[in-house]
Amino acid sequence: MECPNCSTELAPLPTPEDKPLFPTSVYAITKQDQEQFCLVVGRAYAIPTVALRYFNVYGPRQALSNPYTGVCAIFSARFLNDQRPLIFEDGEQTRDFVHVSDIVQANLRALESEGADYQAVNVGTGVATSVRQIALLLAQGLGKTLEPEIVARYREGDIRHCVADISRARALLGYEPKVPLERGIPELLKWVSDQEAEDQIGKATAELETRQLVR
Repeated sequence: MECPNCSTELAPLPTPEDKPLFPTSVYAITKQDQEQFCLVVGRAYAIPTVALRYFNVYGPRQALSNPYTGVCAIFSARFLNDQRPLIFEDGEQTRDFVHVSDIVQANLRALESEGADYQAVNVGTGVATSVRQIALLLAQGLGKTLEPEIVARYREGDIRHCVADISRARALLGYEPKVPLERGIPELLKWVSDQEAEDQIGKATAELETRQLVR
């Protein structure tokens, strides 16, 4: 993508915690409000409080039949039902996929340390992965030949790139992600392959369209 003013090639950057908040969906607003409520109450009553901002969490025991639980679970449910995963936009939008064990690591470090008290802290990997690439990795791991369906539409409030700057987590908590996708996805799929899932993505998409949230 080029800058419309100077034609310089643009590259997405990881998001730091001090980026000005500008929620673009009701869901994002609720997360912002909950974080601020917790931090304000913590400061007021001297209750050590840390707001951990999880990025795209994946791993075994996700709710595969819940169409809102995350793209790894949603795509897995589609593949288990021999359906092509539906991808909005062009599939090249990126996210930061963090394994559940690294989430546990961050939680324990926040509990056992005072370094991040009363602050918001990103928990991710700092690595950008496209949504299309996730679909291909899951298909390959499950032995499916189904290509993702690129719908070339977008959901209101979605952002193009979302990757964590984890500098603060490293500095204040000693956090370091330990599970890369090439190890985490096979672990997820080992569990997924023994599961059954109800594919409800069609219903969820229809609800978005009814509310005019898909363009």
